[in-house]
Amino acid sequence: MPTATRTILTAAFGTVFLFASASARAQKWAEAMFDHTSHNFGMVARGAKVEHVFPLKNIYVEDVHIASVRTSCGCTQPRITKDTLKTFETGAIIATVDTRGFLGRKDATITVTFDKPYPAEVQLHTYVYIRSDVVFDPGVVLFNAVPQGTAAERTVKLLYAGRSDWQIVKAVPSAEFLEVQINQTGRGAGEVTYQLVVTLKPSAPAGYLQEQIELFTNDTLEEARRLVLPVEGSVVPQVTVQPSQLALGTLSPGQTVTKNLVVQARVPFRVTGLQVPDKRFSFVLPDTEKSVQVIPVSFTAGETAGPIHGEIVIETNLSGYEQLKVPVLGTIKVTGQ
Repeated sequence: MPTATRTILTAAFGTVFLFASASARAQKWAEAMFDHTSHNFGMVARGAKVEHVFPLKNIYVEDVHIASVRTSCGCTQPRITKDTLKTFETGAIIATVDTRGFLGRKDATITVTFDKPYPAEVQLHTYVYIRSDVVFDPGVVLFNAVPQGTAAERTVKLLYAGRSDWQIVKAVPSAEFLEVQINQTGRGAGEVTYQLVVTLKPSAPAGYLQEQIELFTNDTLEEARRLVLPVEGSVVPQVTVQPSQLALGTLSPGQTVTKNLVVQARVPFRVTGLQVPDKRFSFVLPDTEKSVQVIPVSFTAGETAGPIHGEIVIETNLSGYEQLKVPVLGTIKVTGQ
């Protein structure tokens, strides 16, 4: 082979090697933002709501932008919670499995494409086996806007087709404020039916619910003995105060700022009084009984520089909520200091 030809080939192979190395490095920077890139759902019942969250965090100085996300299988659909992430911001790719339209073993590869700060692709993998012999209806226990301190009850039907001696051995909720009652409603002709009564106890904390109930069965296959029923929803406080923290900002001496405190309850109530940290605060009490009360609070900065702190105590005639406390934060800054 002539020397010139060898030189050209060597240069070409070197270029390919450098391109491959650069491409590998490009994938690594993007992959480093994920704490995991695969998830095995195991065996799941038909009709069950099956989702998995792949969280990611921008660990870089530059903004990160997700250009697109695609899947290799219609059985699993991905969605992006946030396509642009600034430094230290978090987002997620949520993979949802269609357990009604598909059965059996289903694997999916989700390709996440980035175009900023550099082009890159990250592949996420999911594995699931959707059982045809067990069906949930509905596929999730949903508690929407349950008032805090009250109990709520939901029912899920479970249908099994197969062994005549199949049964649910026990149900284990993931939280103490959930209770499950297993009622067998039918058995015969190769079918077994259950009614699962799920109770949300009054002790459930306020906020978003994302729990689950593990059902253990007497299946012959060990990997089939566990079924997961998701529990989702929200518990709404009986009384809310917005904002939960009164931020006055940075003020100059003599400056006055007014902020509204909004108190909301499920029943009409009266604001009976307001305790403030000192005389620099003033307020106007509402004089009617309503389920939403707006209290204007004013603060006039003095001549002394320094932090503003303390708490405002809202007094009401609501049983169990006679005093609602709101922290106060701010700063008085004197020019030149």
